[in-house]
Amino acid sequence: MKTEQPHQFRLLAQRRFAPFFFTVFLGSMNDNLLKFSTTLLLTYQLAVPWLPPALVGPVMGAIFIAPSLLLSATLGQWADRCDLGWLIRLGKSLEVLMMGLAAWALWRRDAPMMVACVLVCGVHVALFSTVRYAYIPQHLREHELTGGNGLLEMGIFLAILMGTLVGGLLVAPELGGTWIVGLAVVAMSVLGRLASHWIPSTPAVDPGLRIHWNPVSETWRNLKRCHEDPLVFASMLGISWMWFFGAGFLAMFPILSKDVLNGQEGVASFLLVLTSLGIGVGALMCERLSRGRVELGLVPLGALGMAVFAIEMSMAVHALEQAKASGVRPAWTAMEFVAHPAHWRFLVDLVLMALSVGLFSVSLYAQLQARAEPSHRARIIAANNILNALFILLSAVLVGALSAAGLSMGQLFAAQAGVHIVVCGVAFAWQPIFARRSVILVRQWLGSQS
Repeated sequence: MKTEQPHQFRLLAQRRFAPFFFTVFLGSMNDNLLKFSTTLLLTYQLAVPWLPPALVGPVMGAIFIAPSLLLSATLGQWADRCDLGWLIRLGKSLEVLMMGLAAWALWRRDAPMMVACVLVCGVHVALFSTVRYAYIPQHLREHELTGGNGLLEMGIFLAILMGTLVGGLLVAPELGGTWIVGLAVVAMSVLGRLASHWIPSTPAVDPGLRIHWNPVSETWRNLKRCHEDPLVFASMLGISWMWFFGAGFLAMFPILSKDVLNGQEGVASFLLVLTSLGIGVGALMCERLSRGRVELGLVPLGALGMAVFAIEMSMAVHALEQAKASGVRPAWTAMEFVAHPAHWRFLVDLVLMALSVGLFSVSLYAQLQARAEPSHRARIIAANNILNALFILLSAVLVGALSAAGLSMGQLFAAQAGVHIVVCGVAFAWQPIFARRSVILVRQWLGSQS
């Protein structure tokens, strides 16, 4: 009897996945819409003495990620203790109240309340960052994990992109400004709550769990448990490294667009669009390339692509820096920038590097879900979220230190690539199964072509 070949898009027509997917998508889009529109308001429209415009971006980023550091350990315990369907609906109901408060703050242009709402949004992000990866392995079979995670990753990056772009558009006074942003976030939270109504019951894996309220000791306890399984621990570190790598490049995009690419604001947005689409495409490719398996062999191939195209990007950026130094011209619009052949090398490198990130990350998430002990899965994912947040903060510190040291943008890209090569070399030497699986996978691809 021929086994049915998995195809991830069919999951979007099934109740066990579709309501969950759209609930997560709408929530991610809404969180980023509120965060980015608030950032723009405090930067350009609302002058407050206690938060200078130059600090708005970093402060909003820190406030948004802080709950993941402080609350993930506790939220992971609740996710293992509760029915995940019920917990998701509770989170979405609270989101409706939270976005109603945010709409009121936006309408009043109350800056302290807006900042407080972004902080509460971070709590929403911390909850769903844990719940979404704990939910999938309870409803998808093992051969569906790679495809399901690919769809989820594509949806999350697309939601972040759309939330950022829509927030930037709606906050403009000519399009309605604060009142239309408030209306949008409330409407999206209501839609998300409606979608969550159809999420099936997902029984608790440890209903008798006693909650440990100390996040530090709980996180350390879960990390020790993960360390007992080297592949689980390696997957966690790999996912966190992906966030370190990606956050470093994304942090450089605004200044890269302005000072090196000589672009207007639309160029930075266009780079974000290309990055999100590239990661999404790479994530969707994983199911076909792995033939539905949880395939560790994709990880070194993705890591290799990240290294190669990061180095190539550093050379392309260096060439653009040299070209800019030789003459001055008005800043490019996004359309002008794309139409100029001198920029095509950089854009192709960016897309291919982002695609490699998608290949790198999906198999690690699927491996973490497949191997994590079911009774502790949400807590392990929560510990991974804390590691992710720490690595993102470490990336920001490194990029800031290298910039302060006077490195050019091309040199910053090269340094990021160099660190990536060293880290991956050490990681794959520690866990040679990744490289062995890559060799086997490539041989299978070549064999199928002959």
